[in-house]
Amino acid sequence: MQRFRPRVTVASRWLILAPWAFGLSAAHAQQARPEVTIDPGGVPAAVLQAVTRSVDHIVSLSQDQDGGEIDRLRRRVRDVTITALATEGYFSPEVTLDVGEDVGGETWDIAIQPGERTVVSTLDLGFSGAIELPAYAERVSAMRNDWRLPVGQPLRSEQWETAKRELIGSVSERDFALARIQQSQARVDADAAQADLTVQVESGPQVVLGELEIIGLRRVPESLIRRYVAYQPNETRYDRRQLIRWQQDMQSTPFFSSVDVGLTRSTGRRTIQQVADSAAQAEGAGDLDAIRRTPASQAAAAEVPDDDEDDDDAQTRDTASEAPAGQAAPRSNLMQRERLVVPVRVSVTEAPARRVGAAIGVDTDVGLRVEGTYRQNIVAGLPVELQSGIGIDADRQTAFADFYLPPSPKGYRDRVGVLAEHNDIQGQDVRRVALGGVRNRIRPAGDGSRVEYETNAGLVAAYDDVRVDGGESYTLPSLTATYQWLRRDVDSKYNPRQGHLIDLGVGVGSSVRDFKPYSRLQARGQYWWPIGARDLVTVRGEVGKVWSGGNTRIPADFGFRTGGARTIRGYRYLGLGIDDGNAVVAAPALAVASVEYQHFFTDMLGVGVFVDAGDAAASFRDMDIAWSVGSGLRVRTPAGPIFVDLAWADRDKRLRLSFSLGLAF
Repeated sequence: MQRFRPRVTVASRWLILAPWAFGLSAAHAQQARPEVTIDPGGVPAAVLQAVTRSVDHIVSLSQDQDGGEIDRLRRRVRDVTITALATEGYFSPEVTLDVGEDVGGETWDIAIQPGERTVVSTLDLGFSGAIELPAYAERVSAMRNDWRLPVGQPLRSEQWETAKRELIGSVSERDFALARIQQSQARVDADAAQADLTVQVESGPQVVLGELEIIGLRRVPESLIRRYVAYQPNETRYDRRQLIRWQQDMQSTPFFSSVDVGLTRSTGRRTIQQVADSAAQAEGAGDLDAIRRTPASQAAAAEVPDDDEDDDDAQTRDTASEAPAGQAAPRSNLMQRERLVVPVRVSVTEAPARRVGAAIGVDTDVGLRVEGTYRQNIVAGLPVELQSGIGIDADRQTAFADFYLPPSPKGYRDRVGVLAEHNDIQGQDVRRVALGGVRNRIRPAGDGSRVEYETNAGLVAAYDDVRVDGGESYTLPSLTATYQWLRRDVDSKYNPRQGHLIDLGVGVGSSVRDFKPYSRLQARGQYWWPIGARDLVTVRGEVGKVWSGGNTRIPADFGFRTGGARTIRGYRYLGLGIDDGNAVVAAPALAVASVEYQHFFTDMLGVGVFVDAGDAAASFRDMDIAWSVGSGLRVRTPAGPIFVDLAWADRDKRLRLSFSLGLAF
C-alpha cells in the first residue's frame, strides 16, 4: 500500500492538497497520485477555493494513467488554473508547474502570480422595445440601480451571469413576457485590468392576456377554472407572478393532481415563448460572453469562461452574428410591436374522483375507536367535495356528511354539513342532530415568517335530546354562532420545540323554543421553550366562561368539562364539571394550567415530568382546584408526539395511566 504525506515545511500562505483533500484515500489507490502544493500568490480565499476545485478535478484523473497521459494532465492542470483565475477576474496571471519527486511519489508544485484583478470600468446597460415608453421610465431606472455588477467591482464570471439573469428576470416578470438579452459582451483589457460591459435588453411588445384556453377537463366543470383564473381578456397585462398564483391556488384544491398555467400557442405548434426563443437565438441573442483580447495579452486567457468549461475547447466568442433572413423575420415582426395579445392556456390533470379510507385507534379516554370515510370531489356535476364518514367508540358514535365548496381566491374554504351523534359520557347521554356551516381560512403572515393565522366562523342549528342519570332529562333546539381565531408561531407544526399557539373563541346563541340567549368566551394558549440541544419546557393554559339566564338551557357542548389525557391527567375523561344526579354535566366556568419538562435521549425518544391543575365549576369563585403530578414517555412521530403518562390525582387519591397522540390543540 502506498503512503502519502503532505509537505511539512511550508509558509502559511501555501496550500497543500494532500491525497485525502481530493476525497480518495490511499487504501483505494492502485497507483500513486501526485501530491499537489499550491502557492496562491496572495489571491483571496474564495479565488483559491475555485482554483482548488478545478485542480482537484484534473488530479483525480491521474490514477492508473500511463506516462503520456500524465504529461497531458500536467498541462491541463496549468490550463485549468489559468481558467479558474479568469473566472474570478485575473486575466494576466503567471502560473508555473514544477514536477518533482519525494518518498511518497511524484509532486506537482503550482506557483501563482495572479497579476492585477480586472474591475468593471464602464457599463453600457441599454433597453429597447416597448419598455422605452415613458410609462416604464421609473422601472427602467430601478433596474439600472439594482444591477449586480456596477463600475468598480471585480469582474467575476458567476456575478456576471447572476447580474444578467436577474436583469432579464426583472424585465420579463411583468408586461414583457418575450424579453430577451439581445447582446451581452465583456471587453477586457488585461494589461490595464479593466473591463467594459455591454448588455442590451430587448423587451419586445407589452403582452396583454387574451382568451382563456382550457385543456384536460373530463368531470370538473369549466366554471371552476374560471373561478380562479379571473381577468379581463385584451385588457389585463401579463404578470408571471399572477399566473403562478393561479396555478398554486388550483393545485391546492382536491380537484386536480397537476395544473399548468402559461401563455398559449402563437403559430403552428410552437408556444409564444418558443417563437421568441428561437428568433432570439437566430439573431445571436442570449447570454453570450465575448472577450476581446488586447495584442499584449494574447498568451493569457482573456475570456470570462464558464465554470465547467474545458479549457482545451475554450475560444474567444463574439456576440456579433448574422441571422438567416428566414429566421430573423419572426422576431422582426413580433418584437417590434408595441402591444401583443396572447391567449392563456390552463392544462390540468384531474384527481381521482373517489377515495375510501378506514382507521382504527385506541387511547385511554375512549378506548378502541373505528372510523370509515368516503370522499368524492365532484357531486352532481358541481365543483363540490363531499366528505362523509362514521366513527364508533365505547362512548361516542358519529355519522356526518360535509360539502366543501372550492377554496376562494382569497383563501376562504366554506362548508355545510349534517351531523348525527350519540354520546354517553360521565352519566350524561346526549343524542344530537345538527345542520351547520363553517367558513375557514388559513393565512400565512408572509415575508418568510413562520407565523400562521387560522379563523373559523360557524353557524349551527341543532336539536339535542339530553338524558342525565339520576337527574332531569330535556330536549333543546338551538341556534348558535361561533368565531375562532388562532395564531400559530412554532418551528414545527406537529413536533414543536420553540414557539407558541394562541386560540381565542367567542360564541352566541339562543334556544329556538323560548328564545333565551347565551354566550361564551374562551382562550387557550401554549408556549414551548427549548432547553439545550433536545430538552424543552412547555406551558399551557385554558380559561372559559359562559353567560346565560338562571334557568336557560345551553347545548351540552357549549359549556365546559375537563379531565383526561389532553387536559388534567390523572382524572377521569371529562370527569370534572358540575355534579347532577349521578352524572357530571357541563359547567359555566373553566380554568386549566399545566407545566411540563421534557428530556429527550434521542431526537425521537424522551420522558416528561408535569404538573396539571384546574377545574370546571359554576363560577371561578366556586372552583376547587384539582391538581395532579406525573411522568411519562414521549415519542416524536411524523403525525405528532405520542404521550404515555402515569399521573397521581390529588382529589381522587389514585394513579391513572393516560395515552394520547398529538397536540392539545
